[in-house]
Amino acid sequence: MSPPPLDPRDRGGKAQPLLAVTGLKKYFHLKSGLLSSAAGVVQSVDGISFTVRKGETLGIVGESGCGKSTTARLLMRLIDPDAGEVIFDGETIGTHDGMSIREMRRNMQMVFQDSYASLNPRLPIEESIAFGPRVHGIPRAAARERARSLLEQVGLDPNLYVRRYPHELSGGQRQRVNIARALALEPRLVIMDEAVSALDKSVEAQVLNLLMDLKTNFGLTYIFISHDLNVVQYMSDRVLVMYLGKLVEIGTVEAIYNRPRHPYTRALLSAMPSMDPARRTTQPPLTGDPPNPINPPSGCRFRTRCAFAEEVCARAEPKLVESDEATLHHVACHMAIPGSGHSAATRGIAEAAAS
Repeated sequence: MSPPPLDPRDRGGKAQPLLAVTGLKKYFHLKSGLLSSAAGVVQSVDGISFTVRKGETLGIVGESGCGKSTTARLLMRLIDPDAGEVIFDGETIGTHDGMSIREMRRNMQMVFQDSYASLNPRLPIEESIAFGPRVHGIPRAAARERARSLLEQVGLDPNLYVRRYPHELSGGQRQRVNIARALALEPRLVIMDEAVSALDKSVEAQVLNLLMDLKTNFGLTYIFISHDLNVVQYMSDRVLVMYLGKLVEIGTVEAIYNRPRHPYTRALLSAMPSMDPARRTTQPPLTGDPPNPINPPSGCRFRTRCAFAEEVCARAEPKLVESDEATLHHVACHMAIPGSGHSAATRGIAEAAAS
C-alpha cells in the first residue's frame, strides 16, 4: 500500500512540527478604580514551550484558570503575547520575513465553546460559513458552494439549513456550523477550545465522532482543549497538562493516563468519574484552591497543594525534563530530576507516591 500523498502546503516534511511554540508568555495588568493605578499582574501564561506534530491531536488539560484558553487565543493572535515565538511549519508568525497573521489564519482556525456567541445572529448560516472565504478573495458563488459542501460534510442538509439563522438551530447544530465555518478556509490546524463541553452527552458523542472523521478526510491537525479527561483521552494522541500558567507534564496519551509522573496530573486523573464501584474515590485528590495568579508561589507553583513538597520546591522552579525517551514523556517536578535536592529524586515519583 502506497503512503498517502504529501500535502502540497507541507514545506518541511513529516519530521518538521506543524506548530512550534517557545517561551510563550502573557501577563494581564490589572488596574484599580482609583485613578486607574496598577493593582497587580495576572501571570496567565508564563513561558510555556511545546510542539504540535503534523496529523496529531494534542490535548490540553488543567483546572479553570490555568491558562488553556489564553494559550489558544495567543496562538490565534486574538491577543498579543508579551514574549515568545510561534513557528508554523518552519515560518515564524508575525515577523517581517515570516508568516503574516492573515496567512496564519488561513492555516489555523478555532472553534469556541459558546456556539451561539460565535455566530452573527443577523447572518443566515450560508453567509456565516462563506464570509471567511469571501474576505480572503474567493468569489461569492464559489464561497457559497463551499459553504453548502461543508454543511453536508458536517451532517447538515444544505437544502434545509442554508437560509436558517443561529437562533433556529439547536446547540449541536450550531456547533456543527461553527466547525464547518472553521474548515471554510481549508486550514491545516484547528484549535478546539471546549468545543463540546456545552453539549448534551449524546450530541457530544456525535460531534466527537464527526471531528475524528473530519480529521481523516481533511488531513487536519487538532489542538483539543477540555476539562473532560475522558474526552481528551478519546480524542488525543498526546496530552499537555497546565497548572497556573505553567506546563507541568506532556507525553503520549498512554503515558499520561497510565504512568502519570507529576503529582498534579495524578490528582487530576484520580478525580475522573468511574463506573466501577471498586474505584470509588473516598479521599479528595487535592485540597485547597489554586493560588492567586497575581502572586503565585515561588519555585514550583503546585507546592502549596502537593503532598510531597519540600524546601527545594519553594527555592527553585523545576525544569521540564525528559522522563521517558520512548514516549517523549516530559515532566516538571523536582522528584523527576536526579540531584535536585528532593528526597524522592533518587526513588522516583511512583515510589514516593506509594510510600
